[in-house]
Amino acid sequence: MGFSCGIVGLPNVGKSTIFNALSKAQNAESANYPFCTIDPNRGVIPVPDERMNFIIQYVKPKSIVPTTVEFVDIESLVKGASHGEGRGNQFLTHIRQTDAVAHVVRCFENDEIVHVENKVDPANDIEIINTELLLADMEILDKAVTKHQKAAKSGDKALKKKVEVLEEFLKCADEGKPLRALLKDHPEYIDEIREYNFITIKPMLYVANVDEDSLAEDNEHVKTVRQIAEAEGAEVVKICGKTECELQDLSEEEAKEYLMTLGMERSGLDSLIKSGYDLLGLITFFTAGEKEVRAWTVENGASAPQAAGKIHSDIERGFIRAEVCSYADFEKYKSLTTAKENGRLRLEGKDYIVHDGDIIYFRFNV
Repeated sequence: MGFSCGIVGLPNVGKSTIFNALSKAQNAESANYPFCTIDPNRGVIPVPDERMNFIIQYVKPKSIVPTTVEFVDIESLVKGASHGEGRGNQFLTHIRQTDAVAHVVRCFENDEIVHVENKVDPANDIEIINTELLLADMEILDKAVTKHQKAAKSGDKALKKKVEVLEEFLKCADEGKPLRALLKDHPEYIDEIREYNFITIKPMLYVANVDEDSLAEDNEHVKTVRQIAEAEGAEVVKICGKTECELQDLSEEEAKEYLMTLGMERSGLDSLIKSGYDLLGLITFFTAGEKEVRAWTVENGASAPQAAGKIHSDIERGFIRAEVCSYADFEKYKSLTTAKENGRLRLEGKDYIVHDGDIIYFRFNV
C-alpha cells in the first residue's frame, strides 16, 4: 500500500461527499446534519499512474496489481472534541493510525447546507480542528511526562532524556504550535516519541472543498486557506466534491473531456494522491513480466535492497543484484528486451538508490 490518509473536518464541510467520491465507496452516508458518519469508513483505492498503463500496454501481463492508498473518513470533529464534545473524541484514536492527515475545509457558500458554526469562515474552521488535535496530543504528553518523571529521577539516563524531549514537545504545544514544528528542527527526537503516534506530528494537507465555479479560479475562502497553509509550510488541494462524484459515473474518456471543460489537468483524486506522495516523500517503482505488472511504493532515497524488501523480506535478505530499466528508457524502447539490447538495462548493487518509475528485476539467493 502507498499510504493511509485520515480525512478530518467539521460537520457539513463535504468531508464524506469527498470520501465517497475518492474511494468510490458509497457506504459513508452523506447527509445534511452533524455526525452522519457513525463509524470510520475506510476505502482502499488504486493509485492512478499513466506510466503503469503504458507498461501494461506493451508487456501485456496476465495480472495487473497497482499500488493503493487507504482513505479513512474520520467522524466530524467539533469544538471541544478533545474533551468529549460530539462524538469526535473517540475517533481521534483512528487518526493516530494513519500516515497523514487531510483537513477538509469548506470553501463554498450554500444556504441549504447548515454550517455548524453558522457561517463559512475557513480560518475559524482550521483553528477549531487544529486546536482539538493539539489538545488531544497535549493530554497524552501530560500523562507521558508524569509517568516517566519519577523514574527518571532514579538516574536512568535514557528515561531522563525521554522526559526532556517530551517536555520540549509540551512546551511547543503550550505555544499553540503543532508538534511537527519542533520535529522539523529536531528530527533526532523522533525515536523518543514514536510510540505515542501524536496526531500533530503527522504531515497535513488542506483540502479546500469548493463549488464548481471556483475550480478554475480561487475564491476568497480558498485564498485564506492558502495563506494559512503557506505560513505552516503545508500544501493545499482544491476539490469540488460534487464534481468528483460526477466523474465517477463517467468513462475514462468522458472524464478527461469533462475535466478539460473545467480547465483541469487532473481530477481532485489524482491531485490529492500526488500531494500525499510528495508530502510523505514517496515514490513508485515497478516489477514487470508476462505473469504480472505490479506497482510498489517506497520512500524516496530507498536503496535497492530496501525496495526488494517491499516485495518480500527473503529478497532483501538474499539480495545479489538488481536489473534496472528507467521508465524513460522503457518509454523509448517499449520493451525490456530491446532496452537490454541497447545497453539500457543496468545491473545495480546494494548501494543503488531507486528512482521514481524504475522497472526492476531483483536477483537474490536464500
